[in-house]
Amino acid sequence: MSLCDNVVAPPSRERKVLALSGVPLVHDGDDLIKIILDALAASRESLQSGDVIVIAQKIVSKAEGRMARLDSVKPSPRALELAAVVDKDPRLIELILSESNEVLRARKEVIIVAHRLGFVMANAGIDLSNIEQGDTDSTALLLPIDPDATCAVLRRRLAEKTNADVGVIINDSHGRAWRNGAVGVAIGAAGIAALLDLRAEPDLFGRPLRITQVGLADELASAASLMMGQAHEGCPIVLLRGVPYARREGAARELIRAKTQDMFR
Repeated sequence: MSLCDNVVAPPSRERKVLALSGVPLVHDGDDLIKIILDALAASRESLQSGDVIVIAQKIVSKAEGRMARLDSVKPSPRALELAAVVDKDPRLIELILSESNEVLRARKEVIIVAHRLGFVMANAGIDLSNIEQGDTDSTALLLPIDPDATCAVLRRRLAEKTNADVGVIINDSHGRAWRNGAVGVAIGAAGIAALLDLRAEPDLFGRPLRITQVGLADELASAASLMMGQAHEGCPIVLLRGVPYARREGAARELIRAKTQDMFR
């Protein structure tokens, strides 16, 4: 079957946000397609065209082998300098620097960077939680190399296996400037409009919208995060059905504001 180009059939009238059951611990080299299909079967679900599968970044990174042992990292002078400021392991800081293009803020327990993928985020998305550790607690998990490309591959393979034209999102938890608390955001997307442009659409009174653009992939990622949880829940794959917008090709990079338009850097 051919994957959607600009617009496909309207989504199902059914509305569903379902954390899939039976997802095992994921390891380097595991087949995410098999894991998704097995979880759908365990949840007594099958994919329909128009569905969106949201996958937690951690299991994607694990399957892609994006793990690093801190005891194999030698901190640079810059990492040692920043580690003293933020009070973090200098080996972790070195990994953060290796994944970043720019350090934007650094203070005790906080380092904000421009990630190589363009995201502005804490710790370059590197995490030690929900990872199987040895005695030294020194395995760190990095973001996938190219989350948009991973989503595109997963989408194509799901279409081959199920004959369903679905969207795929990889989500992660990010903090936000000016507000407390982390929320789910899309760091990878395929087959769904990441940025939905509603300019020129009429409002309730027929007046055309002038500036409204919706971070659709982020909204879907955040909805899925509610079902995934953040601690020991073990629900890293969520099925969304009935997304009320027409489909098109998309990528999470649509959501990254150009530095020239960034009023806060």
